[in-house]
Amino acid sequence: MSLHPQYLKIFNKSQSFIMRGDGPLPFHYRHYIAIMAAGRHQCSYLIQQQVNEFLLQGGDERWLNGLHSIPAKLRDLYEINKILAHRPWLITKHHIEKLTKGSDSWSLGELVHALVILSHYHAISSFVFGVGIGDGEDEPPCCCPSIAHKSAITTTATASVPSDHELMAGGLDALMMRMKNLDEHRQEYSAEEQTKRYEHVESQSAELGVVGSSTTVVDGFSSSRPKPEISQFIDDPDFTYQDFARRGSVNLIPTFRVQDYSWDDHAFSLINRLYNDVGNLLDDKFRLMYQLTYNFMGSKKDVDTSRFRTAIWNYIQCMFGIRHDDYDYGEVNQVLERSLKAYIKTAVCFPERVTRADYNNILKELHHSEKIHVNLMLLEARIQAELLYALRAVMRYMT
Repeated sequence: MSLHPQYLKIFNKSQSFIMRGDGPLPFHYRHYIAIMAAGRHQCSYLIQQQVNEFLLQGGDERWLNGLHSIPAKLRDLYEINKILAHRPWLITKHHIEKLTKGSDSWSLGELVHALVILSHYHAISSFVFGVGIGDGEDEPPCCCPSIAHKSAITTTATASVPSDHELMAGGLDALMMRMKNLDEHRQEYSAEEQTKRYEHVESQSAELGVVGSSTTVVDGFSSSRPKPEISQFIDDPDFTYQDFARRGSVNLIPTFRVQDYSWDDHAFSLINRLYNDVGNLLDDKFRLMYQLTYNFMGSKKDVDTSRFRTAIWNYIQCMFGIRHDDYDYGEVNQVLERSLKAYIKTAVCFPERVTRADYNNILKELHHSEKIHVNLMLLEARIQAELLYALRAVMRYMT
């Protein structure tokens, strides 16, 4: 992250606020919730980090024996943790109601604080694995000293020549040409055609494989076995991501349309009302990452990267069933190669399967800092997607 100091500053400020700043949740609760969140993706790196923080905040060591040893109030949160991490479209107002009623109930402020922590650490797990930190190797990757800075999370990779796939696809030069062609030949599509183009990308994602290995298949879904040292923090490990296109009844679970519930117009004001100031920090982080550019790609300078960045952001949220009506999803296939889409899907939906080799093998013509940039976009787009579903459920419960 230190390769992007402007982002690192707001990231640290945001994380410090939700974990150490004023808020409705006790500090030891915050760190245990982070453990629960990281557990959904079996992220030992984050779990150990948060175990240490939990103990520093005076947390009860007995809680570390596992989910069976924690208070009922925290145990009750696990169901929404599981759904939010893998299939957030299943969250309804009934989940919110269940948590805010009864003897071990959560206040809405406490619950929103918990939802922010959960989404944050689900997405941080994607980043940790996505850049090769969490693949179990003893040593972190190394890079030249000129770019080796200390940071909250730092990783590196070695540049190499384009892969055969990238060469066949034309590599960076071909991408530049395709983006230029999109700029010069803008097309207008009917609402019906736009819907078809979105659904085509959605169905393609469902057919796309993922990178990585070490999985078993349970009820049609791939999952990996938790390591013994963290298994006590994980319940129902076989509940994993399911492609939104295969969710079942389209009428019961329709596409989430941003024009009906957006971060700017709805979620931002709600979260600020229930958990003071966190909305401003999240908004700053989302906007910065969505707009951040250095106007180069690999060896190419003075490049407008907006189409590439927008395609990544919207493709990530498409995998969670979120549609931006003003975006032409036909651009996704013009801008993102299949190998990159497979990496994105794995890092966002099955991050525990990503290895350092997977990171090294994507976007080889781009600089290391640019690949980190892509992974930071994965992090922020995922947080926003989870919060949109969660906060919509809160709003529906309140009304």
